[in-house]
Order: sequence, then C-alpha cells, then structure tokens
Amino acid sequence: MSLNDEIHSQPEILKLSYEKNLETVRAIAQELRQRQIQYAFMAARGTSDNAARYANYLWGATNHLPVALATPSLFSLYDSPPRLDGALVIGVSQSGQSPDIVNVVAEGKRQGRPTLAITNDPDSPLAQTADYVIDIQAGPEKAVAATKTYTTQLLAMAMLSAALAEDEARLAQLAQLPEWVRDVLRQDEHIARCAPRYRYMQQCVVLGRGYNYATAFEWSLKLKELTYVVAEPYSSADFRHGPIAVVADGFPVLAVAPGGAVYADMLALLQKLAQERRAELLVISDQPEALDLATSPIPLPTGVPEWLTPLVSIVPGQLFSYWLTAVKGYNTEAPRGLNKVTKTT
Repeated sequence: MSLNDEIHSQPEILKLSYEKNLETVRAIAQELRQRQIQYAFMAARGTSDNAARYANYLWGATNHLPVALATPSLFSLYDSPPRLDGALVIGVSQSGQSPDIVNVVAEGKRQGRPTLAITNDPDSPLAQTADYVIDIQAGPEKAVAATKTYTTQLLAMAMLSAALAEDEARLAQLAQLPEWVRDVLRQDEHIARCAPRYRYMQQCVVLGRGYNYATAFEWSLKLKELTYVVAEPYSSADFRHGPIAVVADGFPVLAVAPGGAVYADMLALLQKLAQERRAELLVISDQPEALDLATSPIPLPTGVPEWLTPLVSIVPGQLFSYWLTAVKGYNTEAPRGLNKVTKTT
C-alpha cells in the first residue's frame, strides 16, 4: 500500500478503530476515574509528540486535566526522573518500540502510577509495560511518513476524553469522523493542482492555534520529512512575537484556520500577512473569509466541531505534502535517511 493509498484509507480505518475500541476505552476510563489522577504525563516522539499536543488542549479544555509532555532523556541518559505523584503516565508510539518512551512508562509504573500505552502494536514492549493499552487498530503502515497512525492516535485521545467525561454526545460525534474525512479526500485533485505552484519552495511557516496547534506541527513535520522544505510551525500568537519578521513579499505561509474560539485571531493575522506583508497564503479552513485571502484555498467540510477539527484538517496537509513530494521528484514512500521505526534512548 502506497502513502497515497494509506492517506485515502483513513475513513475506513477511523471507523474500524472507533468501533473496535469503544468498549475498551469506556472500560479504561471507568477504572481511571477511580484513581486519584491530577494530571497526564505523556511521553512521545515525532508524529506521536504532535498527537500529544492535541491532548494537551483537548484534555485541558474538556476534562480540566493538565497535560505535561515528558523529557525522556531525564529517565534514560540523565537517570534522574522527576516525581510523578498524581500522574497518569502515557506512552504514545506507533511502533511501541522506542526505549526512551518505554522507560518513561516503566518508571511511572515503578512509582505506582497508572500507565497507558497508545500504540499500533499491542504486542510491543510499550504495550507490555503499561497497565492499560489502546490499540489504535490502524493496520500495517508501510510508508515511512505516518498518516493513518496519526489520525487514529488523535481518535484514541478524543475517545478517552469523551469517555472520561462520560459524555455520550461527544462519543456519538466521533462516529461522524469517517464521512468528514471522506469529504476532505474529495479535494485530492484540487490539492494536486495546487502543489506545482510550490515546486521551488525551500522554506515556509505553518500556522495553527488551539486544537490545531498540533496540526501545524504535524503538517510541518510531513513537509520536512517528505519534501525537505524547512517548514517552521508556530501558533498565531507566538508568530507575532518576532518570527513574523521573516515574512516579505511572496513568502509562503501555510495556515490551518477552521472556525472556533481561535478563529478571529487567526483571521486577523492572515489579513495582516496578506495585506501588509503580501505573503503567499495557502489556507485550510471552513470559513469563506479566510479562504478568500489565500492564493491556494483548501476548503474543509462545514459542521465539524472545533475539538474534532485536527482529525480532519491534517488530511489536506497530508495530501499537499504527498503531491508536493511527487512534484519535486522525490520518493514519497521512503524519504532519504529515514526508517519506519526509530529507536532512541
């Protein structure tokens, strides 16, 4: 299965992951509600680290649960782990094989904390170490660039959030995800036509805020690993604090700006970049005002709740990265110098 096939398989994979994990996640949530959990402590690398950024916003907003992102080297290279009193310790890894992520979960268990693995391999060292396991059920992912494993990690985090809150309405909304993603995939030909304009792009910034701060990071990672473009992710707030100085006439700015609490701030920044800085804007949004500012607009389906937009808005980012890689003449399946499974200590 090629990278493009894996991107297009996501509606079916998300449906399968939701259906197979619903009762498992409910059971895990029921047990966790009985533990004295004050915050989530998450260990992840690469794409999985970007998924953890989504949990940072979602669990904070919905479950009032602070999220801390672990520094795994403290557990391995420095051999000086912090106290994890009150933590739910979570390892997020598509392969479940990276020793530094396993070390964090093992230390959480040693300190008597509940531990959870979110992984695509229920037989991996990470899964074997944790008390609870959510198998994201993405199936084999052959392409080096993670796509369906990213969206199913987000799905697992969204399901756990809704289950912890005992919010059946939110759990029901998740069942609509496959159709929203299918709507985005219908933009494939349009996105393929957009890509040649950026054939010679060597650097850009990628903007997102709130729930889609994670999307900005994941889209920029896909651009780096597939197209070798120096793509720097920022929140719209951080971007104003200095980095905006890089934008001059024609500088490419890629933005994820669906409607929601942060939309007004994103729109104001995009207007400034378009009108004052004459930036080259590529915008993913469900809002006509934002799309009208873009040289390359990519519409999202309407009606997606803001908390679920990252599971939908990353898909056009994946497609754009794929088609730009093809346009540049690079290998879409095996980027230079990368392996599917990366083990760090």
